[in-house]
Amino acid sequence: MKFIENKKTRFYIITAVVVIGTLYLLFNNYGVVKYAKVKSDLEDLNLRITQLEEENRKLEAEIDSLKRNVPAKIEKIAREKYDMIRPNEKKIEFKAEE
Repeated sequence: MKFIENKKTRFYIITAVVVIGTLYLLFNNYGVVKYAKVKSDLEDLNLRITQLEEENRKLEAEIDSLKRNVPAKIEKIAREKYDMIRPNEKKIEFKAEE
């Protein structure tokens, strides 16, 4: 096997094997690039879960205050959602400039 005994040829073969092996480790289905993408997706999902949990806590608090008939909360909802006003009050609306 004089072919592999040549130092230059042996160097090229070893370099090619190392390069191909490195590319395989980086870009296969379980490679480093895929791992980085999945890790980034996981961080995004965890952030979204945290945001949704906070929103759920706020909504549960609002539901609880409505169930307990908190007058200020009921009045706020009536004014904002249903445009209700008290007797002898005037509603002033501002139109946005275009």
